[in-house]
Amino acid sequence: MRSYRKELWFCTQKRREFINITPLLEECVRESGIQDGLLLCNAMHITASVFINDDEEGLHEDFERWLEKLAPEKPYHQYKHNVGEDNADAHLKRTIMGREVVIAVTDGKLDLGPWEQVFYGEFDGRRRKRVLVKIIGE
Repeated sequence: MRSYRKELWFCTQKRREFINITPLLEECVRESGIQDGLLLCNAMHITASVFINDDEEGLHEDFERWLEKLAPEKPYHQYKHNVGEDNADAHLKRTIMGREVVIAVTDGKLDLGPWEQVFYGEFDGRRRKRVLVKIIGE
């Protein structure tokens, strides 16, 4: 069995963004040379997420609206965590959207459904954060 590891780094311009990282993961699979195995992709920060869904702008706007209803950014004082900080909502949003995805690699390609894409979800941006990609297989 072989193993491949790479860190992807992001620094978003906005506090919250969804970035399609599928092409970056496809490149990792090519670099790894692994034909059959599993790819783990996880956000290495507690205010960011990795998830799979459709790459459709309206859906992303729906995510944003839904997440704001569940964990509104403001007022900051509504959260006990926000003592000297203002990102409690980002921690909650990450919990809702998830930490990682695991994707099968088959014949050297990501084995995704017809509309599935992988996203990095940033909920407290404007600073450098990393995503881990680990692929194991043969």
